[in-house]
Amino acid sequence: MSKSIVVIPTYNEVESIGSLLDELATLDVDVLVIDDGSPDGTAQICKAHGIEVVERSGKQGLGSAYRAGFQIALDRGYENIIEMDADGSHQVSDLVAMMQWIGSADLLIGSRWVADGQIKNWSKSRELLSKAANRYANTLLSLGVADTTAGFRIYSASLLKKMDIQTIASEGYCFQIEMTRRALARGGSIAEVPITFIEREHGVSKMSFAIALEAVVRITAWGLLRIVGR
Repeated sequence: MSKSIVVIPTYNEVESIGSLLDELATLDVDVLVIDDGSPDGTAQICKAHGIEVVERSGKQGLGSAYRAGFQIALDRGYENIIEMDADGSHQVSDLVAMMQWIGSADLLIGSRWVADGQIKNWSKSRELLSKAANRYANTLLSLGVADTTAGFRIYSASLLKKMDIQTIASEGYCFQIEMTRRALARGGSIAEVPITFIEREHGVSKMSFAIALEAVVRITAWGLLRIVGR
């Protein structure tokens, strides 16, 4: 067993997951896929690569998938729990660079919005939406993290154990913001490592109005709680 495990949530990623798994096979990491009943055969492709897959019935949400995967990782005694997307937007070469910083902070975030961070093939509207979401979260919550919505991360097991992850309520991309907020609340240290985020070439983005609305509602509620608690 490696010290590190990569947890990958999937839903209909048959066109991209295979190449990602091939690249991860060159690293000293274990891989766990949490698949939400993909009808396109994603789970079967993962199994053909010799990867362990937790097959769930139907779409239960990004947050739910990560909570399940993180708990398995903690129960098995991994020291470093890595999260990354299955769609090719996160580069294994960037993961190699991030892993060199393990031990320097409790949470390492692969960041698009720090110096030397980059994005490729995004529309201007998508870029503005991401920047606005991060600005809004930082304004209301004072997180001090440039890329609070980033889904490319390495958590230390010691931090995750303090975070009561099963009580994290967000299901969409707001999950990343809530995890950042909880990490800081538990005294965790955070460092951002620049990455190059490349928009998916295959499949369909999971971003939706409902996901964006969840983030706005939850961030606003947390911000109001901070004001009331002062």
